[in-house]
Amino acid sequence: MLSFLEGKAVRPVNLRTEYLREPIGISASVPSFSWEYQGSDNSFIPLRSEIRIGTSPKLLSVYNKGMTLKPHTRYYWNVTVWSATGKRSEVSDLATFETGKFSFDDWSAQWISDNHDTAYLPAPLFRKSFSIAKRIKEARLYVAAAGYYELFINGRRVGTNYLDPGYTHFDKRILYVTHDITSLLRQGENAVSSVLGNGWYNEQSVALWEFNKARWRARPSMLCELRIIHDDGTIDVVGSDESWRTETGPFRFNNIYSGDHYDATMEKSGWKTVDFDDAAWQPATVVKSPTKLLVAQQMPAIHGCEKLTPVNVRKFSETDYLFTFDKNIAGFCRLEVEGEALTKLTIKYGERLDSLGHVSHEHLDQYFTPEFDGEKFQTDEYVMNGSKKETFSPSFTYHGFQYVEVTSSKPIELSTDNLTALFVHTDVHPVGTFQCSDHLLNGIWKASANAYLSNLHSIPTDCPTREKNGWTGDGHMAIDFGTYAFDGITVYEKWMNDFIDNQRDNGAISGIIPTDLVGYGDWIGPVWDASLFIIPNALYNYYGDLRTIERLYPTMERYLKYISSRETDGLLTWGIGDWLPWNAKTNTVFTSTAYYYLDNMLMARFARLLDKDDSPYLKKAVSTKEVINAKFYNQEKKVYAEGTQTSQAVALSLGLVPDGDQQAVADRLHQLVKDNDYFLDFGMLGSKTVVRMLTKYGYVEDAMKMVTKREQPSWGYWIEQLNTKSLAESWRCNSSLNHVFLCDVSAWMMSQLAGISYDSAAPGFVGILIEPHFVKELDWVKGEYNSISGLVRSEWSRKNGVVTLRVRIPLGSRAMVKVDNRSIAVGSGFHSFKFNEDS
Repeated sequence: MLSFLEGKAVRPVNLRTEYLREPIGISASVPSFSWEYQGSDNSFIPLRSEIRIGTSPKLLSVYNKGMTLKPHTRYYWNVTVWSATGKRSEVSDLATFETGKFSFDDWSAQWISDNHDTAYLPAPLFRKSFSIAKRIKEARLYVAAAGYYELFINGRRVGTNYLDPGYTHFDKRILYVTHDITSLLRQGENAVSSVLGNGWYNEQSVALWEFNKARWRARPSMLCELRIIHDDGTIDVVGSDESWRTETGPFRFNNIYSGDHYDATMEKSGWKTVDFDDAAWQPATVVKSPTKLLVAQQMPAIHGCEKLTPVNVRKFSETDYLFTFDKNIAGFCRLEVEGEALTKLTIKYGERLDSLGHVSHEHLDQYFTPEFDGEKFQTDEYVMNGSKKETFSPSFTYHGFQYVEVTSSKPIELSTDNLTALFVHTDVHPVGTFQCSDHLLNGIWKASANAYLSNLHSIPTDCPTREKNGWTGDGHMAIDFGTYAFDGITVYEKWMNDFIDNQRDNGAISGIIPTDLVGYGDWIGPVWDASLFIIPNALYNYYGDLRTIERLYPTMERYLKYISSRETDGLLTWGIGDWLPWNAKTNTVFTSTAYYYLDNMLMARFARLLDKDDSPYLKKAVSTKEVINAKFYNQEKKVYAEGTQTSQAVALSLGLVPDGDQQAVADRLHQLVKDNDYFLDFGMLGSKTVVRMLTKYGYVEDAMKMVTKREQPSWGYWIEQLNTKSLAESWRCNSSLNHVFLCDVSAWMMSQLAGISYDSAAPGFVGILIEPHFVKELDWVKGEYNSISGLVRSEWSRKNGVVTLRVRIPLGSRAMVKVDNRSIAVGSGFHSFKFNEDS
């Protein structure tokens, strides 16, 4: 073994507050702090830390969780760390964060709307002129909306966010967003203006998911406050109230499922600026707060994260053009066009073409019932005003698409220069990469990342086309890949708060979160509900953060009490399980009860972590395991339920198999796969467990045969035959072509081929497992993961029968390197190993 050292003396770096770098507007009164280490002392093991904090870089004091933070305040902090042997690190550089508003008492603004009802289609516009007499030091804007908003100051758009604020159960919780608007204001006269979209708050159309019947539904409203700090320390506040003016204009209709309709002939020139005369507008209406809780949006915003140029355009006629993009994404297009006034452009988005080459919605329209003339699924409309050059992109919707068809009411000339696609999603930071010598596996990883981002819009969703729903089962199936590939803890923290708001008084939760009506009851069931336990457990494993478990513990208690009342002889007899299998159907009573066992096992872990009594949950887990094995395990044949790939793998993965029988059950799983010519025969649950269990019990080469199949059903079929550069919803490819819930194979690549994994006994990658598999199909593998503790790297290559493994472990962490039957403990730094494959 060779070890290499780098850097200088130990020093905390990459300081973050609430997992964010230099955030503004946080509402956590007791924020979390995290950092990594830089330096040369690879023996340094952190034991304790001292955070010093203050409102001035020169006035820092030791921080404790009992310290009271003030709203609207910038704080500075640094950290010093001591090792287990008493060594002291250098003091870190200063980091900052800024608090926002902690409660309704911190707001002086009022919620406003207009006088129209929920059925009125045009979007409300608002504006307010105001004067600033003194020199401006800095200014913040705090804004919340029931619905979506776009906001402007002196004609300039505030920020680069789309679809703000994030989707919640609006009557329970609404998010507010903080913007630095210092550069947008000026001494003298100013104007603030906004337009509100319906979003999920006022669903005006009828879709299968019944959001048009949501209990919170109302006309969109807004809470907006500008806080201006002057050079002399005085503060002015401009807040939304009845002095604001309102009207409607060119935003004629907007719907999260269908699209935006914009009539440029109805634009009110200059309405966003000081000089506009709004005397004919009406006073805004002050309305009651639509929500019980108002908290900061601390997850990354939704941005246009990537621009795509069409790879080609097909001209059907002078009024009909088809644009094709390189991959299937979520977002919308920006159209730049010249033409006659009153020319109507229809922009239709889709992921499939019909037999004549036009965009097809045949597989989508069954889910959606248009309510208004001209409304179509996944379709924007723009009416031109005839100015020399016009630009349009929707403001309050997004679509799933690889193809865009633009039709016009009058002849128009379009080329690839006229249309640009924006890949729009929650802008999570990439933290993990996987590469290897097989282009197919690389393609699967990239497709998984594309699908994950296409389904991240303030909540994890299932598809960006027909649903956009927060299916809980999809969420827990993707949690490992999502966490390896992207720094998304703040998104999941937000979504798990939605679980709290979603729970009914009897303890039940929905399979879709957020939701009002759809998703409760007996159809979806316990496998999906297990997200309530699986996702907080994953956040603890990957980040070492207990806060989500602490926050959700009462919700979990109520849920387990509810679910226990639904037992039949110890079994849960409802719900879907291995959703969308290829052929073999796995018993859903088995899968529902198996995940009930997992819930209790995880709850017991959470109880221990929180110094609570774990015995009720362990006892329930043991009895549930006994019931499952009595009902579903044929010990003689080593078969669970009907003996599908999924049933064997789920039993192994969840720890249901009696001691001593695990290898035999795994051997039976292997035989099933081998007899099926190494083709998969499972759905959602099998995609998470079969490949992993084959690997765990000695059949990694057989797992590789399954993963690298190119024929249907397989991941490879999607990559090499469909060319969507995404993942499909089903192996038959007869529904969505941009789903994420079958992505765990990519997490398997990182954890089992590159070999990077957490140690659950030392979470947050303080303890690290490096357990690569040197499969014969690959010449080299490289995995990198920027964990909360720092960069972890594992790469190996094969040459002349010798495999060289190179590992990087972040300072302050320790790792166990496992290859075959060898285990080697290593500290931080760079390490290199050579393995002779003949020995």
